[in-house]
Amino acid sequence: MNETNPPPIKTAFTLHAGIDYPIICGAMYPCSNPELVAATSEAGGIGIVQPISLTYVHGREFRAGLREIRALTDKPIGLNAIVEKSVKRYEDRMREWIDISLEEGVRFFVTALGNPRWVVDAVHACGGVVYHDVTERRWADKALQEGVDGLICVNSRAGGHAGGRSPEDLYEELADLGVPLVLAGGVGDATQFKAALDIGYDGVQMGTRFIAATECAVHADYHRAIIEAEEDDIVLTDKLSGVPCSVIQTPLVKRLGPTAGPVASWLLRHPRTKHWMRTFYTVRSLRRLKRSSQKGLSYRDVFQAGKSAGSIHEVEPAGHIVRRFARSVQRSD
Repeated sequence: MNETNPPPIKTAFTLHAGIDYPIICGAMYPCSNPELVAATSEAGGIGIVQPISLTYVHGREFRAGLREIRALTDKPIGLNAIVEKSVKRYEDRMREWIDISLEEGVRFFVTALGNPRWVVDAVHACGGVVYHDVTERRWADKALQEGVDGLICVNSRAGGHAGGRSPEDLYEELADLGVPLVLAGGVGDATQFKAALDIGYDGVQMGTRFIAATECAVHADYHRAIIEAEEDDIVLTDKLSGVPCSVIQTPLVKRLGPTAGPVASWLLRHPRTKHWMRTFYTVRSLRRLKRSSQKGLSYRDVFQAGKSAGSIHEVEPAGHIVRRFARSVQRSD
């Protein structure tokens, strides 16, 4: 179905990213396949590449995967860079991915979980911009000291690693910083999208909404789990990565429980062991999430999702989602 594109929505974020509509398809493991990233960007939002998802889950050599996306759209795309330094091999690989991305023309980057300075330096040298994931003021202040251009404001309604503030409280806490703020968490329908912009955010980042897109290469059971979930079905567990993570309640999640056991909890608190324990949890969860997304429902399933699942009622094309949300703002102006 061909749709007429609504007029662009100009915000500080869309000007930074060079896009028409202030909508990010957030980087998701294991859900960020090339077709989904490209479809979001082609529609006027911006899709963010998740490198491990691209290479490990979807089997692309990294540069070839980026070129595959570029063959599907010539619109801007972004890259997610996890900058935590707990695993040297991963840090080296991330530096390689950043270099390749810049060589392939990527100019929008989203960093998380560490000091983004080295990414900022590399990206700014090529004329790009860097936004950083934050959950509260102290992390925002640190990121801005390292030169980031904008903030992805992860609130308590987000899927995956959620924050602790409501969308309204987080905006109030960060509004005076003078940089673009992008809401992440709790946007699953057009009404919630407009509400985010009305609060004052310069854009939104959505994950759960785009998992329930036709281009997202996950098992039908994952789509079904999101469509059928209500807000109360979204629970927190720290059994995936050692820090609280929002998932859909499943038999496995119920069996695991919400918190790590006493030994694991001690290891997660101890300065010398917490990185190793988080790495153990993360490696295990990468395998589990990959299996769940591709093989469907079983007693071992874990499906990441945010509170926005309660407002998502159908699987639809990514481009339709972007354009429908954009029209909802313009109809009310």
